Amino acid sequence: MATLLHIDSSVFSGEASSSRSVTAAFRKTWEEQHPQGTVIYRDLAANPVPHITADAWSAGYAAPSERTPEQSAAFAARVKLIEELERADAVLIGAPMYNYAIPSTLKAWLDNVLLLGRTAGETPSAQGTPVIVVASRGGSYAPGTPREGYEFVQNYLEAVFTGTLGLDLDFIVPELTMAPRNPAMSELVPLYEASRRRAFEDATTKAKELAQRLAA
Repeated sequence: MATLLHIDSSVFSGEASSSRSVTAAFRKTWEEQHPQGTVIYRDLAANPVPHITADAWSAGYAAPSERTPEQSAAFAARVKLIEELERADAVLIGAPMYNYAIPSTLKAWLDNVLLLGRTAGETPSAQGTPVIVVASRGGSYAPGTPREGYEFVQNYLEAVFTGTLGLDLDFIVPELTMAPRNPAMSELVPLYEASRRRAFEDATTKAKELAQRLAA
């Protein structure tokens, strides 16, 4: 049966997090389609991975026999994360927008799994793996909006997941999530509600479609 790598990075828990709520809906449908399947789960807010260090970085370009004990230990932690990605038949990531970018914990995970000559390069080891990113945000950064130029989440992840790791990327974008909490955005609440409904519908639909695709 298929293996799903599920990563959350929101600092908020449960329904207080839009990205977690939508990834949970996706995962629920996925598990209904794959009751005997495997889910590898990482909560990067509760259990952050180490930020990349000089030892972890340089070890990737040194022969195993030439690595220092510090390099070997740091590289082993990277390899564990890389192997989880390579084992996955599909990847689900919650990536809320914080200050126009992804959470630092998610960036740390990416820095660890990006390894030239293995996950990146001419033949990336996880090439073609489908990845669904739930890119929630408090406002709207869609084309034609005043803050279109501040959209650094989808643009960045497109470059990393598609351009570097060779993954098959798709987005679910719940937006205007601050509208119910910010009086200045009250007139946008109907648009927020519509976006939220769409996000949950997309999560269910994409989970079923992906399950059928992998079963074929």
